[in-house]
Amino acid sequence: MIDGLLKAKIDPIWESMSTPLVKAGMTPNQVTFAGLVLILLASGAFLLHGSPLIYGLSLAVAFAFDALDGAVARRRDMRSMAGGYFDAMVDRYQELAVLATIAHVYDQWPLALACFSGSVITSYAKARTAIEIKISNEDWPDFFERLERVIYLCAMLILAGVLGAWVIWVGLAGFAILSHVTALQRARRATGLLRQVDQDGR
Repeated sequence: MIDGLLKAKIDPIWESMSTPLVKAGMTPNQVTFAGLVLILLASGAFLLHGSPLIYGLSLAVAFAFDALDGAVARRRDMRSMAGGYFDAMVDRYQELAVLATIAHVYDQWPLALACFSGSVITSYAKARTAIEIKISNEDWPDFFERLERVIYLCAMLILAGVLGAWVIWVGLAGFAILSHVTALQRARRATGLLRQVDQDGR
């Protein structure tokens, strides 16, 4: 929702931050892969140091770096469908890595599964609709999209570092609820669009 509503204001910021990557000659896919590596390194480090505050801050940096792939693609005129697909797949693995790490450290596997399933179903709801009909990627301003989920996870970990581990299970429960509500929100919109197409085709 944030990305969709504020895209015109956010994109110039990302493009400005991407300047060192563009000058270094990095491709969008290289930036995407580097973002995944940073997430995995931050997650592995968390298993060693155990500080949710440090993990939350390091994830904020890693996720910010990952967001620069689109800016690099625009500035280098290297946008492609294959690149978009690669980015979407990597996004899912990033969320899986973070949620699995949190689940392992805090022994919250059921809640982490509920979170990840809501995240995946939210993405699938739009992707499956695109198989049936042509849709615009800009017309899905849903409540708990990926940017919101990333901000939420980072904030949750930082707060856990300040207030205590109880923030984790409360935060994961909230994440699970919000992600599944958003999945249902998308499913409702998709059903309406598909029914309209069915009616027009009769």
